[in-house]
Amino acid sequence: MSRESENTDDEPSKWMKFRSLLVFSMLLRVFLIVYGEWQDAHMEVRYTDVDYIVFSDAASLMASGESPYKRTTYRYSPLLALLLTPNSFFHRSWGKFLFSASDLLVGWFIHKILKQRKVPEKICTYSVMVWLFNPFTFTIGTRGNCEPIVCAMILWIILCLMQGNLLQAAFWYGLVVHFRVYPIIYALPTILVLDTQVFRSGQKPALLYWNTGQAKTPASNMERKTFLFNLLTTLKSLFSRERIMFALISGGVFLACNAVSFYFYGQEFLHEALLYHLTRTDPRHNFSIYFYHIYLHYERQFSAVEKLISFLPQFTVQFALVFCFSQDLVFCIFLQTVAFVTFNKVITAQYFVWFYCLLPLILPWSHMKLKWEGLLCIIMWIGAQTHWLLWGYMLEFKGVNVFLPLWIASLLFLAANTFVLVRIIQRHRFSPLFRRYESSSSSNNVTKED
Repeated sequence: MSRESENTDDEPSKWMKFRSLLVFSMLLRVFLIVYGEWQDAHMEVRYTDVDYIVFSDAASLMASGESPYKRTTYRYSPLLALLLTPNSFFHRSWGKFLFSASDLLVGWFIHKILKQRKVPEKICTYSVMVWLFNPFTFTIGTRGNCEPIVCAMILWIILCLMQGNLLQAAFWYGLVVHFRVYPIIYALPTILVLDTQVFRSGQKPALLYWNTGQAKTPASNMERKTFLFNLLTTLKSLFSRERIMFALISGGVFLACNAVSFYFYGQEFLHEALLYHLTRTDPRHNFSIYFYHIYLHYERQFSAVEKLISFLPQFTVQFALVFCFSQDLVFCIFLQTVAFVTFNKVITAQYFVWFYCLLPLILPWSHMKLKWEGLLCIIMWIGAQTHWLLWGYMLEFKGVNVFLPLWIASLLFLAANTFVLVRIIQRHRFSPLFRRYESSSSSNNVTKED
């Protein structure tokens, strides 16, 4: 009784600490937005991201009744331009505040997801800080990049699934894939996790909670067998009510958004917002190992075989990860995102935020110690990126022909990403997001643990 009252009394103070964290994060972002305005006006190097200028120009065109796709290099959903129309009549930094608010919302969602899985408050706070006080994440929104909106929607979808709100999850999933195409890779693990032994009509799915044992003990052979993807069982129940409903609603929302966009902007929308991302061959230098081959052969048309070969590693790794880790949904989509970015034909720094928002959600289940293994992974990843940036600087600002060393740096960056990904998998305590209703004994265990 005294322990319960002690925990109850402690809850407001914990909330106050988290709220203070959010307030400080908000003030930091407001300061950076204001500072960015000053730097843009007084310094040669602008603080504002080039993409934000593109977004703002497209929004201005939409506000004046024209197509946002008249702005060259605008290759996003019309929804983004619509959200930024206040840039034209309210203030040019409106979008930065919107993106930064989404950034804070991501931090709140991270805290909420971890608390629902019974992660201790201290670990929750450290995990949230990994997002809120990461220099990369708090600058990307304040510089005017739209990725925090996508991150917020993805975490909201996870929350909806955890609460059993399949209709909301399906709606937002269809919307986020329209808004930004890459979350389509989450379709298969999401469908697979909608198992009839997890989602039952009229019942909220039972979550598998964090506990001390999960944090310290390795998985047994029996648990590993349970967590591996069972192809035969899934095929038998593939067309369950929940899976069909999720597919129809999310697919319907995606098609409806595209149909409305096509109605207003026609072929321009179809090419710039959708088809471009499938056929993109960017000759500019980027982190991808494919950029050098594209640069050397940009004048000619790439064959179907070459395009297939570039996608093959991506598809192979994606399917392997889904079949091995789909039941541990959050960990699975984190791995998918890292692998997708690593093996993509084009990699820019803004893509890293796609998996940064998921990293805090897997940290409580990791055995990796910050000292020394964690530091080694961080140093390898940042070191490989810095090495690449040095050659990129020589090419971009000094005009030195260093394409070959830059490509070698891309290979080293790929190796660093692969090494870190493997270490994360090895040190992760595999834990499904949901409990399965399989037998009376398992029900008794749920009752005991809860």
